Amino acid sequence: DTRSGMIASEKFRESCLVCGKFTAMASWSQVVAFSQPLIGPTEDKSDREVTFRVMSNLPVIVFNRGTGKRQVVAMRWGFPHPKDWRRPQPIHARAEGIDTTRAFAGAFHDGQRGIVLVKTFNEAPESGVQHTITPGDAPAIGIAFLWRQFEIAEIARIMPASVMVTVPANRLIATLPTDRMPAILAADDWSVWLGEDPASPERVKACLKTVEDVRWTMTEEEKTARPRRKPTKSDPGGLF
Repeated sequence: DTRSGMIASEKFRESCLVCGKFTAMASWSQVVAFSQPLIGPTEDKSDREVTFRVMSNLPVIVFNRGTGKRQVVAMRWGFPHPKDWRRPQPIHARAEGIDTTRAFAGAFHDGQRGIVLVKTFNEAPESGVQHTITPGDAPAIGIAFLWRQFEIAEIARIMPASVMVTVPANRLIATLPTDRMPAILAADDWSVWLGEDPASPERVKACLKTVEDVRWTMTEEEKTARPRRKPTKSDPGGLF
């Protein structure tokens, strides 16, 4: 059991190196034109950037078959681990086996496919140093996600959760080195991926491509120093 736990922990650590956070707009008012018709939360009119990490509630664009429109649904980033729903595992789905892998095939074939709009995304090679990738001058790009609803008996509710789809890294990102990157959807593929346009599984899977020959920039993130706590009666050691 201990060895299995160590292996699972190592696989989760490796998966986090692919893409563990990204930035997006809080209100989506600057990028809503990417996804018309779109219904979703519009109370926040500010265009501040927010950072989403694993375990965040992501604004996932899905196709509502009942209304025939796209809508935004909040979903946790990371499927619940079978033995502990609090643990996000898996958080990524490889495009190559997305239609056959047990954890993802059902969602893929049932049309539980979504898109998350991002301004930038991060990659971290084995060195652990975060690199921020900015995809050119576009207001936002769409990353492919899969989603499912999980019945969590412990909290007596249904929890929607999602995983990011990944593809082989392009030439820019492979220099880190890492061999994976998020699956960036072409604008013409959105309706197919979401299930608005009827398409075969082969056509849907073909939406998941490595993006090459793009004017992206990649910068290394500066590490921010953590503030040192002063010793107190309740915490005599402070921050070691």
